[in-house]
Amino acid sequence: MTEMHPVIAEVTRRLVERSADTRGAYLARIRAAGQTGPARGDLGCANLAHGFAAAEPDEKRALRGRVKPNLAIVTSYNDMLSAHQPYADYPPVLKRAAARAGGLAQVAGGVPAMCDGITQGRAGMQLSLYSRDVIAMSAAIALSHDMFDGALMLGVCDKIVPGLLIGALSFGHLPTVFVPAGPMASGLPNGEKAKVRQLYAEGKVGREELLEAESASYHSRGTCTFYGTANSNQLLMEVLGLHLPGSSFVNPGTPMRDALTRAAAERAVGITRQGGEPTPVGEVVDEKAIVNACVALLASGGSTNHTMHLVAIARAAGVQLTWDDLSDLSAVVPSLCRIYPNGSADVNHFHAAGGIGFLVHTLLRHGLLHDDVLTIMGRGLHHYTREPVLRGDHLTWEEGPKASLDLDVLRPADDPFAPDGGLKVLTGPLGTAVIKTSAVKPEHRVVTAPALVFDDQEGFLTAFGEGRLDGRDLVAVIRYQGPAANGMPELHKLTPALGVLQDRGQRVAIVTDGRMSGASGKVPAAIHVTPEASVGGPLSRVRDGDLITVDGVRGLLDIDVELRHREPTGRAPEGPEWAGTGRELFAAFRATVGPADLGASIFPVHPAPAAPSEVSVAQLA
Repeated sequence: MTEMHPVIAEVTRRLVERSADTRGAYLARIRAAGQTGPARGDLGCANLAHGFAAAEPDEKRALRGRVKPNLAIVTSYNDMLSAHQPYADYPPVLKRAAARAGGLAQVAGGVPAMCDGITQGRAGMQLSLYSRDVIAMSAAIALSHDMFDGALMLGVCDKIVPGLLIGALSFGHLPTVFVPAGPMASGLPNGEKAKVRQLYAEGKVGREELLEAESASYHSRGTCTFYGTANSNQLLMEVLGLHLPGSSFVNPGTPMRDALTRAAAERAVGITRQGGEPTPVGEVVDEKAIVNACVALLASGGSTNHTMHLVAIARAAGVQLTWDDLSDLSAVVPSLCRIYPNGSADVNHFHAAGGIGFLVHTLLRHGLLHDDVLTIMGRGLHHYTREPVLRGDHLTWEEGPKASLDLDVLRPADDPFAPDGGLKVLTGPLGTAVIKTSAVKPEHRVVTAPALVFDDQEGFLTAFGEGRLDGRDLVAVIRYQGPAANGMPELHKLTPALGVLQDRGQRVAIVTDGRMSGASGKVPAAIHVTPEASVGGPLSRVRDGDLITVDGVRGLLDIDVELRHREPTGRAPEGPEWAGTGRELFAAFRATVGPADLGASIFPVHPAPAAPSEVSVAQLA
């Protein structure tokens, strides 16, 4: 048995200790709920009759009893978004597969699914992060009818999967299987697309050329192929043990994809109480599983959005994950993947190189993942070193590759691209932030330059367009973009302009209480700064010309002036300024949302006590 890396073991130990009260209370609640058997057995006759009124006669007879498990299908289907369009055909397929396995399935409800790619730089982006908690509540409403013995969650993209999981964890006694839809086939390489975007920002190509490039990249059904939040979601669900092994990155419309979809329903039936292998989702998502998810995120160079989503997911299961945990893990977890924006390959190339199966294998082999975890496939993360194989109509799992098939994309843990996970927590007088350095060249990871302060991204883009940023080193401070200010929109629209300045030889960085997304690129970005400006955080007191240091090596976010005695300047939008694009409906969210380091959630959280100090993680590294 492989010995656990001492830092992985120590972070896990302190996470268990820190979470003892909240995790214990959560487990007591879901175990009590799971003792009563099928919830529909306790429904009154009128309640139950409502629940199966539209069912076929055979299904009605089955739903009257307690023998056959009934699965809730919660879907994020819509036919505008490429990632979710394949779900149109899933419910009847899942129902037939559940029936063949001895169960039933009903579409319990739908959840909203918005696309950050469409709303990027638009007012709608200010609803994006809030949509995660709306999705969680929508999933809970779907499950609240108490008709179900298990659940099938259909979702892919940025806020949808975290929201579905948070909602599922509120019904943690129910076994739950997440059902992916897969990425689109590879189109125009992401690096080529990024070049055209930068040329457009410089005015060297027009809108038609830009649209052609974007259309050649985003061209068919399935998830976008770069390694942003959507594909990070898929990898994390597999490493958490909530996907079928090897199912995350199989393209839509293929025989393998169809077989895996059917198998997901069959497996969901099998892990219900009636199926004989009861596997409640709240038991699956425990402290070790959360550490595994963090390690996989870091090793693969995943989305910075998960510095919030993983915290929120963990807390929904009573686990008190912190940014310090992520930072300490990042210091010892090697970078094993080069997927755009961290390299030139896309997720299809990653999958072909050995994908998640090889990634899990090499991390387990080097003591960087916990094998002793519960999954939908049984106990042991080693189940996820296997890959699906279709022989005729028969789906089976066989051991996956034990060596990378493309060392330019995926490497073993003893021959990494870099010795650390490329994610750091920055601290200093400007607050606490995170920075993703895996796509930033070493010579750009430390920037000291005068601040240029903007209260929104439009101000920065206007200054860039007018040439006011040319020929000068700068740290762009984009403030009043936090969760309480305006929903913490992604500021990815700034990336091409910042890239132009950096390519001209200017020293540039960005500091913001907003987000830069999983597509964060080559410019150093101190993001998610907390406390945010709108609640009086230090960014509200920064002025043009203040000398700021963004140090992605030492983990420092510094400024050369004392801010305490300054008055805040600028502000977030107020009152009537929120009218339009539905933003006025979210005033209650803006008033109650928590800080980024606690998950940027509207749901109550229990503050984590200080981590034990008797053992220094740095000493163990």
